[in-house]
Amino acid sequence: MTLPDQPISPLDGRYRPAVAELGEHLSEAGLNRARVHVEVEWLLYLTGHGLFGSSPLSEDQARALRALVADFGQKEIDELATIEARTRHDVKAVEYLVRAKLDELGLSAIAELTHFACTSEDINNLSYALTVSAAVRSVWLPRLHTLLEKLRSMAIEHREAVMLAHTHGQPATPTTMGKEFAVFVHRLERLTKQIEETEYVGKFSGATGTFAAHVAADPTQDWPAISREFVESLGLVWTPLTTQIEPHDWQAGLYQRISHLGRVLHNLCTDMWTYISMGYFTQIPQPGATGSSTMPHKINPIRFENAEANLELASALLDSLAATLVTSRLQRDLTDSTTQRNIGVALGHSLLAIDNITRGLGEVALSQEMLQADLDTNWEVLAEAIQTVIRAEVTAGTSSIADPYAVLKDLTRGRRVGAAELAEFIDGLDISDAAKQRLTALTPAGYAGLAAQLVDAIARPETSV
Repeated sequence: MTLPDQPISPLDGRYRPAVAELGEHLSEAGLNRARVHVEVEWLLYLTGHGLFGSSPLSEDQARALRALVADFGQKEIDELATIEARTRHDVKAVEYLVRAKLDELGLSAIAELTHFACTSEDINNLSYALTVSAAVRSVWLPRLHTLLEKLRSMAIEHREAVMLAHTHGQPATPTTMGKEFAVFVHRLERLTKQIEETEYVGKFSGATGTFAAHVAADPTQDWPAISREFVESLGLVWTPLTTQIEPHDWQAGLYQRISHLGRVLHNLCTDMWTYISMGYFTQIPQPGATGSSTMPHKINPIRFENAEANLELASALLDSLAATLVTSRLQRDLTDSTTQRNIGVALGHSLLAIDNITRGLGEVALSQEMLQADLDTNWEVLAEAIQTVIRAEVTAGTSSIADPYAVLKDLTRGRRVGAAELAEFIDGLDISDAAKQRLTALTPAGYAGLAAQLVDAIARPETSV
């Protein structure tokens, strides 16, 4: 039995609800709508400037022509498929669709200005810049900001929740859970700013970037200036020097930054998974959910595991895009054509991961009891504080202890030391009474330094620690 048509990618199947918004921009239909947009605007630019004896269209005519973009839907998708089946060329199909609209509007006299002096890449590079810009700015970044705000709120909420740190997986100087979340917020915000500052670049200079056809048609025009004005009218940054293609350097930079940010998120996921396994966070049961098909007690950290996998897929694709798109043999080859059709897949896996992390953070609760229990059984982490105070005392001339580090190493390395044992050790030290009092009063839960105050750097950036 043959199955009915089914999506091959899980992004178009199982996970479609989480990523469907990207399809508005990064699908084949979204690309074709952008192509129509570029073709229409170029036609309106040429007529609007009266080039080659043309005259500006009336407001009603211009509005009717732009409606081909505004109302672009299934009818136009089907028409393009029919035309492309004949032309075997996607951009040529778009040109013919626009020409048909001109005929419909009684504007056949300017039909030859459609796709005038353009190579397909003139249309494609601008279309990709427009669709990627829209997808990142209107879909991907808003979801990322939602995640950042969730992380920020958790950092502030757990600002003073002292916990045992684990450097190399071993008990270490305490921190706070809020400060650890703040570290991720700080890292992610820097990368987010870099992504937000991306320049979306476009070229519009003909078959090999020389304006040869333009000059042949009218050598009196300042074609680079016209190109720049047109590209910038679309909200893009103009580039003056290219081969047939826009070099895609802006895309490579963008995808590398998104991949980098994804690796930071991957680090967050592995930390959250570990905190859950240690009991620092408990998972809130979701009504009707099943953790294991055979072990009823289980609540698996699936949000973070799912996010890890999708971030790995996203980075693999984004890194490949960044590496591949910057190379084109001589003045043009078509390797970028297939490659760019996977931009939506790469951003889709990234978006799915962001969605899962946001949901996962909303399904956990901090266990203060577990944090305190770990602190209470690891008093040896105060060895750092004791040997540092002794060093200060030796320098001040109030102690004669030789090699304070070695003294504490002999006491604590590889063994647990309780509160009473540590207090007895401190009492026997050759240090000032003030130093003894300060160290005796110290507990693991009270040895987090400025961790709580450091959270203010992300809660209120103007606050100094």
